[in-house]
Amino acid sequence: MKDRPQGVVVCALYHFVRLEDCAALQAPLLAVLREHGVKGTLLLASEGINGTIAGSRAGVDAVLGWLKQDPRLASLDHKESYDAELPFHRSKVKLKKEIVTMGVEGIDPEHKAGTHIEPEQWNALISAPDVLLVDTRNDYEVSIGTFRGAVNPCTQSFREFPGFVRGALDPVRHRKVAMFCTGGIRCEKSTAFLKEQGFDEVYHLKGGILNYLAKVPAEHSLWQGECFVFDNRVSVNHSLEKGSHALCHACRLPITEADQQSPLFERGVSCPRCHGQRSAAELADFRERQHQIDLARERGEVHLGGDVHETIARRRAEKRVHKQQQKTRLESALPDEPAAETDRVGGRRQDR
Repeated sequence: MKDRPQGVVVCALYHFVRLEDCAALQAPLLAVLREHGVKGTLLLASEGINGTIAGSRAGVDAVLGWLKQDPRLASLDHKESYDAELPFHRSKVKLKKEIVTMGVEGIDPEHKAGTHIEPEQWNALISAPDVLLVDTRNDYEVSIGTFRGAVNPCTQSFREFPGFVRGALDPVRHRKVAMFCTGGIRCEKSTAFLKEQGFDEVYHLKGGILNYLAKVPAEHSLWQGECFVFDNRVSVNHSLEKGSHALCHACRLPITEADQQSPLFERGVSCPRCHGQRSAAELADFRERQHQIDLARERGEVHLGGDVHETIARRRAEKRVHKQQQKTRLESALPDEPAAETDRVGGRRQDR
Protein backbone atom coordinates (compact mmCIF):
# COMPACT_ATOMS: atom_id res chain seq x y z
CA MET A 1 0.00 0.00 0.00
CA LYS A 2 1.20 3.52 -0.79
CA ASP A 3 2.39 5.61 2.15
CA ARG A 4 -0.19 8.08 3.46
CA PRO A 5 0.30 11.28 5.42
CA GLN A 6 -1.12 11.14 8.92
CA GLY A 7 -4.10 13.31 9.74
CA VAL A 8 -7.78 12.61 10.27
CA VAL A 9 -8.39 8.97 9.43
CA VAL A 10 -11.46 8.34 7.25
CA CYS A 11 -12.53 4.71 7.53
CA ALA A 12 -15.12 3.08 5.24
CA LEU A 13 -16.26 -0.30 6.55
CA TYR A 14 -18.84 -3.02 5.95
CA HIS A 15 -19.51 -6.66 6.68
CA PHE A 16 -22.35 -8.95 5.65
CA VAL A 17 -23.18 -11.24 8.56
CA ARG A 18 -26.31 -12.20 10.49
CA LEU A 19 -26.85 -9.65 13.27
CA GLU A 20 -30.29 -10.53 14.60
CA ASP A 21 -29.52 -8.49 17.73
CA CYS A 22 -28.53 -5.36 15.79
CA ALA A 23 -30.90 -3.16 17.80
CA ALA A 24 -29.06 -4.10 20.99
CA LEU A 25 -25.77 -2.95 19.43
CA GLN A 26 -26.99 0.55 18.53
CA ALA A 27 -26.64 2.35 21.88
CA PRO A 28 -23.28 0.86 22.98
CA LEU A 29 -21.76 1.45 19.53
CA LEU A 30 -22.87 5.08 19.57
CA ALA A 31 -21.36 5.46 23.04
CA VAL A 32 -18.01 4.13 21.75
CA LEU A 33 -18.04 6.60 18.84
CA ARG A 34 -18.72 9.53 21.17
CA GLU A 35 -16.24 8.38 23.80
CA HIS A 36 -13.42 8.43 21.26
CA GLY A 37 -14.48 11.56 19.34
CA VAL A 38 -15.21 9.60 16.17
CA LYS A 39 -17.78 11.12 13.78
CA GLY A 40 -19.74 9.61 10.91
CA THR A 41 -22.65 7.26 10.35
CA LEU A 42 -22.86 3.50 10.82
CA LEU A 43 -25.84 1.45 9.62
CA LEU A 44 -26.90 -1.71 11.40
CA ALA A 45 -29.29 -4.31 9.99
CA SER A 46 -29.95 -7.98 10.45
CA GLU A 47 -27.73 -8.54 7.37
CA GLY A 48 -24.67 -6.72 8.79
CA ILE A 49 -22.97 -3.34 9.23
CA ASN A 50 -21.98 -0.55 6.83
CA GLY A 51 -20.78 3.04 7.07
CA THR A 52 -17.98 5.56 7.14
CA ILE A 53 -16.40 7.10 10.23
CA ALA A 54 -13.58 9.56 10.83
CA GLY A 55 -11.39 10.60 13.72
CA SER A 56 -7.93 10.32 15.18
CA ARG A 57 -5.83 7.22 14.56
CA ALA A 58 -6.38 6.12 18.14
CA GLY A 59 -10.11 6.86 17.97
CA VAL A 60 -10.76 4.91 14.78
CA ASP A 61 -8.63 2.01 16.03
CA ALA A 62 -10.64 1.95 19.27
CA VAL A 63 -13.94 1.70 17.35
CA LEU A 64 -12.60 -1.02 15.03
CA GLY A 65 -11.24 -2.89 18.04
CA TRP A 66 -14.60 -2.71 19.79
CA LEU A 67 -16.40 -4.02 16.72
CA LYS A 68 -13.95 -6.85 16.10
CA GLN A 69 -14.30 -8.13 19.65
CA ASP A 70 -17.58 -9.55 18.38
CA PRO A 71 -16.60 -12.84 16.62
CA ARG A 72 -19.20 -12.14 13.94
CA LEU A 73 -17.34 -8.94 12.98
CA ALA A 74 -13.77 -10.20 13.39
CA SER A 75 -13.23 -10.22 9.60
CA LEU A 76 -14.77 -6.76 9.10
CA ASP A 77 -13.60 -5.19 5.84
CA HIS A 78 -12.39 -1.58 6.01
CA LYS A 79 -10.50 0.90 3.86
CA GLU A 80 -8.80 4.09 4.99
CA SER A 81 -7.98 7.49 3.55
CA TYR A 82 -6.95 10.76 5.17
CA ASP A 83 -8.13 14.33 5.39
CA ALA A 84 -6.91 17.51 7.06
CA GLU A 85 -10.15 17.92 9.02
CA LEU A 86 -13.15 15.87 10.07
CA PRO A 87 -15.43 15.31 7.06
CA PHE A 88 -18.42 14.61 9.32
CA HIS A 89 -20.15 16.71 11.98
CA ARG A 90 -22.08 14.08 13.92
CA SER A 91 -21.84 10.59 15.37
CA LYS A 92 -24.82 8.44 14.31
CA VAL A 93 -25.76 4.77 14.44
CA LYS A 94 -28.95 3.92 12.53
CA LEU A 95 -31.05 0.79 12.33
CA LYS A 96 -32.04 -0.19 8.78
CA LYS A 97 -33.78 -3.02 6.95
CA GLU A 98 -30.74 -3.30 4.62
CA ILE A 99 -27.22 -1.93 5.02
CA VAL A 100 -27.26 -1.15 1.30
CA THR A 101 -30.73 -0.88 -0.18
CA MET A 102 -31.42 -2.91 -3.30
CA GLY A 103 -34.97 -3.82 -2.38
CA VAL A 104 -34.79 -7.43 -3.54
CA GLU A 105 -35.73 -10.16 -1.07
CA GLY A 106 -33.65 -13.30 -0.67
CA ILE A 107 -30.24 -11.97 -1.83
CA ASP A 108 -27.44 -13.59 0.19
CA PRO A 109 -24.13 -11.72 -0.32
CA GLU A 110 -22.59 -13.56 2.63
CA HIS A 111 -22.65 -16.87 0.75
CA LYS A 112 -23.36 -16.16 -2.92
CA ALA A 113 -21.43 -13.06 -4.05
CA GLY A 114 -19.20 -13.00 -7.12
CA THR A 115 -15.48 -13.75 -7.19
CA HIS A 116 -13.31 -11.11 -5.50
CA ILE A 117 -10.51 -9.72 -7.65
CA GLU A 118 -7.58 -7.97 -5.97
CA PRO A 119 -6.72 -4.48 -7.28
CA GLU A 120 -3.38 -5.73 -8.60
CA GLN A 121 -5.19 -8.21 -10.91
CA TRP A 122 -8.08 -5.91 -11.85
CA ASN A 123 -6.47 -4.27 -14.90
CA ALA A 124 -5.79 -7.60 -16.57
CA LEU A 125 -9.36 -8.79 -15.99
CA ILE A 126 -11.15 -5.73 -17.33
CA SER A 127 -8.81 -5.46 -20.31
CA ALA A 128 -9.89 -8.87 -21.60
CA PRO A 129 -12.15 -8.49 -24.68
CA ASP A 130 -14.71 -11.02 -23.45
CA VAL A 131 -15.37 -9.24 -20.12
CA LEU A 132 -18.25 -6.80 -19.73
CA LEU A 133 -17.34 -4.11 -17.20
CA VAL A 134 -20.26 -2.57 -15.28
CA ASP A 135 -20.19 0.37 -12.90
CA THR A 136 -22.81 -0.40 -10.22
CA ARG A 137 -22.94 3.18 -8.90
CA ASN A 138 -25.45 5.91 -9.62
CA ASP A 139 -25.28 8.28 -12.57
CA TYR A 140 -24.08 11.30 -10.55
CA GLU A 141 -21.19 9.22 -9.19
CA VAL A 142 -20.21 7.87 -12.60
CA SER A 143 -20.27 11.38 -14.06
CA ILE A 144 -17.16 12.49 -12.14
CA GLY A 145 -15.06 9.37 -12.61
CA THR A 146 -15.11 5.71 -13.67
CA PHE A 147 -12.97 2.97 -15.22
CA ARG A 148 -12.22 3.24 -18.90
CA GLY A 149 -14.80 1.34 -20.96
CA ALA A 150 -17.25 0.76 -18.10
CA VAL A 151 -20.99 0.55 -18.76
CA ASN A 152 -23.00 3.23 -16.95
CA PRO A 153 -26.36 1.77 -15.84
CA CYS A 154 -27.75 5.34 -15.60
CA THR A 155 -29.49 4.70 -12.28
CA GLN A 156 -30.54 7.32 -9.76
CA SER A 157 -30.56 4.87 -6.86
CA PHE A 158 -29.34 1.33 -6.22
CA ARG A 159 -32.96 0.17 -6.17
CA GLU A 160 -33.00 0.69 -9.95
CA PHE A 161 -30.03 -1.61 -10.54
CA PRO A 162 -32.01 -4.91 -10.72
CA GLY A 163 -34.18 -3.35 -13.45
CA PHE A 164 -31.05 -2.43 -15.40
CA VAL A 165 -29.78 -6.00 -15.15
CA ARG A 166 -33.07 -7.51 -16.29
CA GLY A 167 -33.37 -5.10 -19.20
CA ALA A 168 -29.79 -4.78 -20.44
CA LEU A 169 -27.81 -7.89 -19.46
CA ASP A 170 -28.14 -11.44 -20.76
CA PRO A 171 -26.42 -14.45 -19.16
CA VAL A 172 -26.13 -16.10 -22.57
CA ARG A 173 -24.45 -13.14 -24.31
CA HIS A 174 -22.58 -11.75 -21.31
CA ARG A 175 -20.65 -14.76 -20.10
CA LYS A 176 -18.14 -12.81 -18.01
CA VAL A 177 -19.22 -9.73 -16.04
CA ALA A 178 -16.95 -7.60 -13.84
CA MET A 179 -18.42 -5.02 -11.47
CA PHE A 180 -17.11 -2.32 -9.18
CA CYS A 181 -18.36 0.29 -6.72
CA THR A 182 -16.91 2.77 -4.22
CA GLY A 183 -15.98 0.49 -1.33
CA GLY A 184 -17.15 -2.95 -2.41
CA ILE A 185 -20.47 -3.28 -0.59
CA ARG A 186 -22.83 -2.64 -3.51
CA CYS A 187 -20.94 -5.22 -5.56
CA GLU A 188 -21.51 -7.84 -2.87
CA LYS A 189 -25.24 -7.49 -3.53
CA SER A 190 -25.12 -6.80 -7.27
CA THR A 191 -22.96 -9.85 -8.00
CA ALA A 192 -25.12 -12.03 -5.73
CA PHE A 193 -28.15 -10.79 -7.68
CA LEU A 194 -26.51 -11.69 -11.01
CA LYS A 195 -25.73 -15.17 -9.72
CA GLU A 196 -29.43 -15.51 -8.82
CA GLN A 197 -30.29 -14.44 -12.39
CA GLY A 198 -28.19 -17.21 -13.94
CA PHE A 199 -24.89 -15.46 -14.66
CA ASP A 200 -22.03 -17.90 -14.03
CA GLU A 201 -18.80 -15.90 -14.21
CA VAL A 202 -19.29 -12.77 -12.12
CA TYR A 203 -16.38 -10.83 -10.65
CA HIS A 204 -16.01 -7.73 -8.54
CA LEU A 205 -13.21 -5.45 -7.42
CA LYS A 206 -12.28 -6.36 -3.86
CA GLY A 207 -12.55 -3.31 -1.61
CA GLY A 208 -13.90 -1.21 -4.47
CA ILE A 209 -12.45 1.87 -6.09
CA LEU A 210 -10.97 3.15 -2.84
CA ASN A 211 -8.90 -0.02 -2.45
CA TYR A 212 -7.80 0.19 -6.10
CA LEU A 213 -6.67 3.82 -5.74
CA ALA A 214 -4.75 2.92 -2.58
CA LYS A 215 -2.89 -0.01 -4.15
CA VAL A 216 -2.44 0.71 -7.86
CA PRO A 217 0.09 3.43 -8.83
CA ALA A 218 -1.37 6.27 -10.89
CA GLU A 219 0.97 5.51 -13.79
CA HIS A 220 -0.59 2.03 -14.13
CA SER A 221 -4.16 3.03 -13.37
CA LEU A 222 -7.14 2.56 -15.65
CA TRP A 223 -9.23 4.86 -13.46
CA GLN A 224 -10.30 8.16 -15.02
CA GLY A 225 -11.40 11.22 -13.03
CA GLU A 226 -12.23 11.41 -9.32
CA CYS A 227 -14.19 9.14 -7.01
CA PHE A 228 -17.37 10.36 -5.31
CA VAL A 229 -17.40 9.72 -1.55
CA PHE A 230 -20.26 10.03 0.90
CA ASP A 231 -18.79 12.63 3.23
CA ASN A 232 -17.95 16.33 3.22
CA ARG A 233 -14.94 15.80 0.95
CA VAL A 234 -17.42 14.98 -1.88
CA SER A 235 -14.69 13.40 -4.02
CA VAL A 236 -11.14 12.08 -3.75
CA ASN A 237 -8.38 11.98 -6.35
CA HIS A 238 -6.07 9.10 -7.18
CA SER A 239 -3.97 9.87 -4.10
CA LEU A 240 -7.11 9.58 -1.95
CA GLU A 241 -6.84 13.27 -1.13
CA LYS A 242 -9.80 15.66 -1.22
CA GLY A 243 -10.80 16.20 -4.83
CA SER A 244 -11.92 19.25 -6.79
CA HIS A 245 -15.69 18.73 -6.47
CA ALA A 246 -18.10 20.44 -4.11
CA LEU A 247 -21.71 19.56 -3.28
CA CYS A 248 -24.82 21.46 -4.29
CA HIS A 249 -26.79 21.62 -1.05
CA ALA A 250 -30.03 21.99 -2.99
CA CYS A 251 -29.92 18.82 -5.13
CA ARG A 252 -27.10 17.07 -3.17
CA LEU A 253 -25.18 16.34 -6.39
CA PRO A 254 -21.46 16.95 -7.02
CA ILE A 255 -20.51 20.13 -8.82
CA THR A 256 -17.27 21.26 -10.42
CA GLU A 257 -15.37 24.49 -9.97
CA ALA A 258 -16.77 25.57 -13.36
CA ASP A 259 -20.31 24.88 -12.12
CA GLN A 260 -19.69 27.23 -9.20
CA GLN A 261 -18.75 30.01 -11.62
CA SER A 262 -22.00 29.61 -13.55
CA PRO A 263 -24.68 32.34 -13.28
CA LEU A 264 -27.08 29.46 -12.48
CA PHE A 265 -25.17 28.67 -9.28
CA GLU A 266 -26.33 30.15 -5.98
CA ARG A 267 -24.64 28.77 -2.90
CA GLY A 268 -27.00 26.50 -1.00
CA VAL A 269 -29.85 27.24 -3.43
CA SER A 270 -29.17 25.96 -6.96
CA CYS A 271 -26.58 24.77 -9.46
CA PRO A 272 -26.59 24.24 -13.25
CA ARG A 273 -28.02 20.73 -12.71
CA CYS A 274 -31.06 21.75 -10.66
CA HIS A 275 -31.66 25.38 -11.65
CA GLY A 276 -35.29 25.98 -12.55
CA GLN A 277 -36.54 22.75 -10.94
CA ARG A 278 -37.67 24.24 -7.61
CA SER A 279 -40.72 26.24 -6.62
CA ALA A 280 -40.45 29.77 -5.26
CA ALA A 281 -41.30 28.46 -1.79
CA GLU A 282 -38.54 25.85 -1.94
CA LEU A 283 -36.01 28.44 -3.08
CA ALA A 284 -37.02 30.70 -0.20
CA ASP A 285 -36.51 27.80 2.22
CA PHE A 286 -33.08 27.05 0.75
CA ARG A 287 -32.02 30.69 1.04
CA GLU A 288 -33.16 30.82 4.67
CA ARG A 289 -31.28 27.61 5.41
CA GLN A 290 -28.11 29.02 3.86
CA HIS A 291 -28.61 32.23 5.86
CA GLN A 292 -28.81 30.20 9.08
CA ILE A 293 -25.67 28.27 8.10
CA ASP A 294 -23.82 31.56 7.54
CA LEU A 295 -25.03 32.93 10.89
CA ALA A 296 -23.93 29.74 12.65
CA ARG A 297 -20.50 30.04 11.04
CA GLU A 298 -20.19 33.62 12.25
CA ARG A 299 -21.00 32.43 15.80
CA GLY A 300 -18.35 29.74 15.51
CA GLU A 301 -20.93 26.94 15.46
CA VAL A 302 -21.59 24.18 12.96
CA HIS A 303 -25.13 24.53 11.67
CA LEU A 304 -25.64 20.91 10.67
CA GLY A 305 -23.46 19.12 13.14
CA GLY A 306 -20.95 19.45 15.88
CA ASP A 307 -22.70 17.33 18.36
CA VAL A 308 -26.16 18.57 17.48
CA HIS A 309 -27.46 17.77 20.95
CA GLU A 310 -24.73 19.87 22.56
CA THR A 311 -25.44 22.76 20.18
CA ILE A 312 -29.18 22.66 20.91
CA ALA A 313 -28.58 22.49 24.66
CA ARG A 314 -26.18 25.44 24.51
CA ARG A 315 -28.57 27.56 22.48
CA ARG A 316 -31.43 26.77 24.88
CA ALA A 317 -29.27 27.72 27.86
CA GLU A 318 -28.32 30.99 26.16
CA LYS A 319 -32.00 31.76 25.54
CA ARG A 320 -32.90 31.06 29.17
CA VAL A 321 -30.15 33.42 30.35
CA HIS A 322 -31.26 36.06 27.85
CA LYS A 323 -34.91 35.81 28.98
CA GLN A 324 -33.91 36.07 32.61
CA GLN A 325 -31.83 39.15 31.84
CA GLN A 326 -34.78 40.70 30.02
CA LYS A 327 -37.08 39.96 32.95
CA THR A 328 -34.62 41.47 35.43
CA ARG A 329 -34.24 44.64 33.37
CA LEU A 330 -38.01 44.94 33.01
CA GLU A 331 -38.67 44.53 36.72
CA SER A 332 -36.04 47.09 37.63
CA ALA A 333 -37.50 49.61 35.18
CA LEU A 334 -41.14 49.27 36.29
CA PRO A 335 -42.58 51.43 39.16
CA ASP A 336 -43.93 49.68 42.23
CA GLU A 337 -47.33 48.17 41.45
CA PRO A 338 -49.47 45.25 42.55
CA ALA A 339 -47.84 41.86 42.07
CA ALA A 340 -50.66 40.65 39.80
CA GLU A 341 -50.12 43.56 37.42
CA THR A 342 -46.36 42.94 37.36
CA ASP A 343 -47.02 39.29 36.51
CA ARG A 344 -49.43 40.33 33.77
CA VAL A 345 -46.91 42.67 32.18
CA GLY A 346 -44.17 40.10 32.44
CA GLY A 347 -46.40 37.41 31.01
CA ARG A 348 -47.43 39.61 28.08
CA ARG A 349 -43.79 40.29 27.21
CA GLN A 350 -42.96 36.64 27.39
CA ASP A 351 -45.78 35.75 24.96
CA ARG A 352 -44.50 38.07 22.26
